[in-house]
Amino acid sequence: MAVGFIGLGNVGRHLARSVLRGGHDLVVHDLDETAAAELVADGARWAPSIAAVCDEASTVITCLPSPQVIDAVVAGPAGVIESLAGQSGACWIDSSTNDRSETLRLAALAADRGVATLEAPVTGGVHMAARGEITVLVGGEAELVERQRGLLDSLGDPVLHIGGLGAAATIKVITNMLALTHLVAAGEALMLAKRSDLDLATAFEAIRNSSGNSFVHETESQVILNGSYNINFTMDLAVKDLGFAMAFGQESGVPLDLAGQVFQTFIRARETYGGQAWSPEVVRLLEDALSTDLRAPGFPEEIT
Repeated sequence: MAVGFIGLGNVGRHLARSVLRGGHDLVVHDLDETAAAELVADGARWAPSIAAVCDEASTVITCLPSPQVIDAVVAGPAGVIESLAGQSGACWIDSSTNDRSETLRLAALAADRGVATLEAPVTGGVHMAARGEITVLVGGEAELVERQRGLLDSLGDPVLHIGGLGAAATIKVITNMLALTHLVAAGEALMLAKRSDLDLATAFEAIRNSSGNSFVHETESQVILNGSYNINFTMDLAVKDLGFAMAFGQESGVPLDLAGQVFQTFIRARETYGGQAWSPEVVRLLEDALSTDLRAPGFPEEIT
């Protein structure tokens, strides 16, 4: 049987290509057929519907933008669960960033129809997905993880088995909470450097080689300094993920004071610049407030 892949957005198209590069027979579907054109040209097959994917594939990977879309694609009429039910060895692998409770709810629905579930959200950025080097965070039964090891290994590197179902969703939200917090902090740091009459390119290098460095500074500060802000991750997604983090904090009794402030900052940025603005545009709030842009020559429009 082929491997099915549904959801060919900014990250999904690269994960699908990694599956293809790993030697797997691949069948793909997306609401936008043009999103599959390059994959089909390289050997994947297009399926016109979710059911058509599942006719060819007993294992289906999804990479989708929101809990609502995941629910519709997976649990809706003629969705993944209904279409895979009855197949021997049927397995749904979700590489989306989803709420833990939703992951567990959908997995229970799938189990009732004889479909096994793994969660495999990824972290590291679109550029790492494009290289096939993105980190894959896996949640699910160890035996099933090992059964799907070859496919999971094709998605990225490293592949980390975090624990049972829900564990990967939890750590993914934690990593995104940290990344978005680092992003706001990086913007403030660059603004301090600018308003102190430091050369921003030199300041970037100094921070990158200091104890204040972070993965976010090394990547997203570059597209801020370029002015494109393009990290292929939207304000809507940032607000969604921070909302998940705040819910986890409430459930576990952890006061997320700093993350709560960052959440409010991103809500304000989304209202100002729109949900489809790139997440680094959160720094524009500070730039606009101080009528001071953060630009330096020599930085790329996108991280590759």
